[in-house]
Amino acid sequence: MRHINDIFVYMEPILNKVDLARELGRETAEVRNELRQFLQRKIKESNWDISFELLEILALLHKKDGMIQQEIADVLIKDKSSITYLISNMVKRDLVERIEDQNDRRNKQIFLKAKGRELLQQLGPWVEELYTKATQGISVESIALALAIARKMNENLK
Repeated sequence: MRHINDIFVYMEPILNKVDLARELGRETAEVRNELRQFLQRKIKESNWDISFELLEILALLHKKDGMIQQEIADVLIKDKSSITYLISNMVKRDLVERIEDQNDRRNKQIFLKAKGRELLQQLGPWVEELYTKATQGISVESIALALAIARKMNENLK
């Protein structure tokens, strides 16, 4: 057992850099799955008629409004036809709007509408609770280090 900042890490004796990176990828996927399940439970408990996938798109647009559908598909690792279907559903619900891209008329930019912003505001307390729980017992420095490592690994893969 090794102590890194505020985290005790169990390290198997023969793990090398590649094995550790593989384990980091697995753990990252598991964290994402747990985050998803937490939010899905909250959605179900509240009887909201919205899917996790729609929330993911809303969150992306909150971070970068005006993304084109292909960008959204790339970030969420979904095919464009699935994203098109989800966005059409969101347009019908008045959560987002599609506007022709000024630079490339073949593309449609997706923008949040007031109803989409309101929904994100209602989710704020759940997200706060989620990440408070997830980061319990972990220092800001440790989180910053983990984020820096994940970003560097992503950069290396591009």
